[in-house]
Amino acid sequence: MKTVQISLNSIDKVKSFVNDITKFDYDFDLVSGRYVIDAKSIMGIFSLDLSKPIDLNIHAENNIDDVLKVLEPYMI
Repeated sequence: MKTVQISLNSIDKVKSFVNDITKFDYDFDLVSGRYVIDAKSIMGIFSLDLSKPIDLNIHAENNIDDVLKVLEPYMI
């Protein structure tokens, strides 16, 4: 598992983020405070405080570099 910090501070950014990560078969969790939600859920993402950076847990054993390349526009 790898954890990175991301910023999803606009509706368009949230939509493109979900579209990008649904291409992968791995599990992704967003952690904000004590809340943990599925990062592939648009409704779940909008339940978080998007004004602050969010931790993204990537549950991938290999090919993590491919995932990180796709996530570059969102990472802090």
